[in-house]
Amino acid sequence: MDTEPAVSFHAAVPGSPVLTRTGTEIGTLEHVLKVPDTDTIDGIVVATEWGLRFIDADQIDLITIRHVRSRLDDEQAARLAPPEGTAVYRVSALDEIGDSLHERLGRMFHRPHWTRD
Repeated sequence: MDTEPAVSFHAAVPGSPVLTRTGTEIGTLEHVLKVPDTDTIDGIVVATEWGLRFIDADQIDLITIRHVRSRLDDEQAARLAPPEGTAVYRVSALDEIGDSLHERLGRMFHRPHWTRD
């Protein structure tokens, strides 16, 4: 079915499509959750139209550099739970583009634009 070779979770590309086992796109890969002590994968966080969702490692079938395929069917994918834990914040350089006074002052004082995921 896939012509792409499997890669390690370390090589998973954020923004890659995450698919169900039937090939339906669930969303895009936000990030991989790693277990640092054992260097294993705990699961992935997927950006969907309903917000961030978590897929456990045992539900991941294949990771390539172009996509991630899960073992979930379409119905299971629609019922994915949001990730648990504290809120995640990130800075996007693209959010700092603009000509308004607020945006110029923010850049002048090196204020990053934090967004909550």
